[in-house]
Amino acid sequence: MDSLTQLHKEMRTCRLCLDAGYAIVPGAVFRGSAGAEVLLIGQAPGVTEVEAKRPFNATSGTRLFQWLGEAGWDEAQFRARHYMTAVTKCYPGKGKNGKGDRVPSKAEQALCRPFLEREIALVRPKLMILVGGLAIKLLYPAKMKLNEVVGTAVYFPPETLTNPVNFNFEDALPVSVISHQPNLQSLIANLDRNGRLVVPLPHPSGASLWPNKPANKVLIAKAIQILHTVRSAWNL
Repeated sequence: MDSLTQLHKEMRTCRLCLDAGYAIVPGAVFRGSAGAEVLLIGQAPGVTEVEAKRPFNATSGTRLFQWLGEAGWDEAQFRARHYMTAVTKCYPGKGKNGKGDRVPSKAEQALCRPFLEREIALVRPKLMILVGGLAIKLLYPAKMKLNEVVGTAVYFPPETLTNPVNFNFEDALPVSVISHQPNLQSLIANLDRNGRLVVPLPHPSGASLWPNKPANKVLIAKAIQILHTVRSAWNL
């Protein structure tokens, strides 16, 4: 019988990428427990996350929790109540130019994917927040640009979650077209909570200029409004 306790032990001791020759710093970084209703998926931990053993610990965490704070979540309460993980669990090391962290390869993502799928299956979140390009591409088609995704949300009805690890984009319904409710609050409140909402956010790294552009700030504000509405309506 799979359990989060067992899974967490396996993740902490995993050396698959290291054994495959990737220069990672082993030691999975994640936080959360059974009963979490929100699951936040990032790209990969950075060096300070490895040191602190805490997801989104550094400047990216400051920006992320500024966004989540605007949606109504207190950082300490969010970290205590919900589940935070990443596409790959270990620090991938610095990029070739020494600036910024290396993006995990597709092979590394594949090696770590079973852990992520087991996390989702065991947590069974009502809301999934995908943070950054690698996490967004778990669900959204690769051809979709960030400005086509941020500020939107999709909903998986309960019947599509017989397998709780469903990343089939064709099963997801855009929130904007699934109801004739007069406003977002009514729409969210009338969704079946046995389903799952998925909301994407850009990567909050200070090295990324994307969130600073005025047009993109508008999209981020829309995403925050969606998160604020679902947090309130579903008491998350």
